[in-house]
Amino acid sequence: MRTILPPEIILPSDVSVFLAGTIDMGHSVDWQQTFINQANKEETLDDVVVFNPRRKSWDHNWTQSIENIWFSEQVNWELDAMESADVILLFLEANSKSPISMMELGLFADSGKLMVCCEEGFWRKGNIDIVCKRKEIHQYRTFDELSAAVIAKLKDLVESK
Repeated sequence: MRTILPPEIILPSDVSVFLAGTIDMGHSVDWQQTFINQANKEETLDDVVVFNPRRKSWDHNWTQSIENIWFSEQVNWELDAMESADVILLFLEANSKSPISMMELGLFADSGKLMVCCEEGFWRKGNIDIVCKRKEIHQYRTFDELSAAVIAKLKDLVESK
């Protein structure tokens, strides 16, 4: 697997996945790396591209404004990567707020790309469950179930190309 981090240029690829979900300004568990480690065990996924929005050079002091070039670059990179991805893995941790992830769910609810895990205890789990049911988005109970399902989906996509 090849991991692309912001602000790296997004190039077309045969199969790709975007890792959407809880980051909480860098304070959440790095579940993105856990997923990457699990997926890297699969030889058939060597050519898959992973878009990981967890920017190494993120500065918590950036003004979240369209006028801030670094912030704007980050948000546009994420939107471009989600539009480009074949699969969007969306993981919402129980003890997080994740407002941007909820917005991403709404933006891509009709895309057919989303695979979601919203842990029990997430403050807006009911809303997430209703949107997923209404939009027929595959939902998983645990991060491990979600990871396994996304890896299986990526394998299917690789085999079909």
